[in-house]
Amino acid sequence: MKLPQPSNLKTIAELVNCPFEGDPNLVISGINEIHQVESGDIVFVDHPKYYEKALNSAADVIIINKKVAVPEGKGILISDNPFDVFNQITRTFRAFKVWEQPKGDEFEIGENSFVFPNATIGHHVKIGKNSVVHAGAVICDYTEIGDHVIIGPNAVIGFDAFYYKKKESGYDRLHSFGSTWIQNHVEIGALTTIDRGVSGKTIIGKGTKIDNQVHIGHDTVVGENCLFAANVGVAGCVTIKNNVTLWGQVGVVSDVTIHENVIVLGQSGVGVNLPANKTYFGSPCGEARTKFKELAAFKKLPQIIEHL
Repeated sequence: MKLPQPSNLKTIAELVNCPFEGDPNLVISGINEIHQVESGDIVFVDHPKYYEKALNSAADVIIINKKVAVPEGKGILISDNPFDVFNQITRTFRAFKVWEQPKGDEFEIGENSFVFPNATIGHHVKIGKNSVVHAGAVICDYTEIGDHVIIGPNAVIGFDAFYYKKKESGYDRLHSFGSTWIQNHVEIGALTTIDRGVSGKTIIGKGTKIDNQVHIGHDTVVGENCLFAANVGVAGCVTIKNNVTLWGQVGVVSDVTIHENVIVLGQSGVGVNLPANKTYFGSPCGEARTKFKELAAFKKLPQIIEHL
């Protein structure tokens, strides 16, 4: 997320009451979590496993719970609780805003588009031309819907990310302040849920068709002309390229890439990157022909044991 206007390291440090190291005039133009960082951003890190990744990322300011050597050209904010400081900053610049009417502030709708009764539209929502939002759908803040889009009944587009930190008092949610972009000619089925980005965009590409009761996690990018059948579940930060088909009840773990023209057969579990132009099956999934051979061999196992 970009700030409404650039700030600097000293100003942000004063806002959150944290000591800092680095140039006090270092310009800060955005806020992002580690999967989305760009030059000019603030990011947080609170686990030694990710210190190096954060310090060497594109981010210019790192909120960290340890005093470290400051990389050249960067700044750090030092806090025992980087997660909480990050939430404080994001809530300052993109605070939660109550919906007091069925349609929020700064709502735009294009020519020949319709919002059915009992649909709810949040703040900063834009709907293009010739699109339909069916009854009971909820379009949350900072969602952009393109032209010729169909949003099915009771679908929820742009709700908060499933992103928590475990503390002694319980789980604390990372404030979601990203957005959702549904591109042209997309169809989204009834009761489907698509989470907004934590700090970036969740994107559903042009021409993609999504069945009922599908879930797409935060910051996932789905390419063009994909086809997802019912009960598909895709975790956050997944990249799915163009022309991918996921059949019913396929599950995809976070931070993997499914390449172009892949087909994943029903009830498969995707736990690794999948190369292009192949069909996959199983959990963990592999190339379908190999998996079917394994199943055939497994069926013969009792006969083999009897002859031992």
